[in-house]
Amino acid sequence: MKTKSGLHPSNIHRNGYDLEGLIRDYPSLQEYTLKNKYGNLSVDFSDPKAVRALNTALLKKHYGIVDWVFPEENLCPPIPGRVDYIHHLNDLIKDISAEKEVTILDIGTGATCIYPLLGAKVYDWNFLAIDIELDSLDYAQDIIDDNDLDAKITLRQQFDEQNILNDILEADDSFTAAMCNPPFYASAEEARGANRRKTRNLGTNAVRNFSGNSNELWYPGGEKAFLHNYLYQSSLHKEVCVWFTSLVSKKENVESLEKSAAKLGVTSFKVIPMQQGNKVTRIVAWSFQK
Repeated sequence: MKTKSGLHPSNIHRNGYDLEGLIRDYPSLQEYTLKNKYGNLSVDFSDPKAVRALNTALLKKHYGIVDWVFPEENLCPPIPGRVDYIHHLNDLIKDISAEKEVTILDIGTGATCIYPLLGAKVYDWNFLAIDIELDSLDYAQDIIDDNDLDAKITLRQQFDEQNILNDILEADDSFTAAMCNPPFYASAEEARGANRRKTRNLGTNAVRNFSGNSNELWYPGGEKAFLHNYLYQSSLHKEVCVWFTSLVSKKENVESLEKSAAKLGVTSFKVIPMQQGNKVTRIVAWSFQK
């Protein structure tokens, strides 16, 4: 079932924001609000400080995350869209989660550690969150500590940028599912070009909102190369997860991934549509155990 906003029916943000309520819980948000042309209270989404304040307020009010501090160069994840992945993943694993405790592998958790925070708070899931950037893991650990989530979220560093699952998993690791938000661009220059186009489309100040460090934004060969590497490495660790999943931004990447999955022995392959307003994306999920 789809809601008017396109968000999952369980997503508490599907009907928009109660900005006045958010301001009461997070007063710092007030300086970033304004009246739109209809006279309604709104936020300037071209201002990165406003975006960060809004999402910080959402985390505090709805999820009990009281401290969420990370560098300005890191992407600020939109909470409604990130929690939508969590709700769709819950639908995928609900038969499994009814039988045993859920542990999720978060690939590329980043400095914000956003998926583990939301998954732990909404569904009481356990997480192993991995990343290649030590600085990002340091910030993530501070967030975990400050919100008393050490018992739910464990961090681990991947040292080889060519590896996604190889050389990070341990002998006793076992996960209900893996999740991932892969880099979109094929190079730093491609990412910069996309930012320049967004600046032209949205105005001179808009570029400030398109931050992100290299590992968040690009991967050699782009999203397609990352996904196929992830798929191949999952075939080398078939038993470690019941479901391997990833966001896929480009629709054209799904077909080639499904063909490769069949060759690698995937027994179940699913495409789960997602939408937030006009933005359409999808989760791709595959399993070797179904």
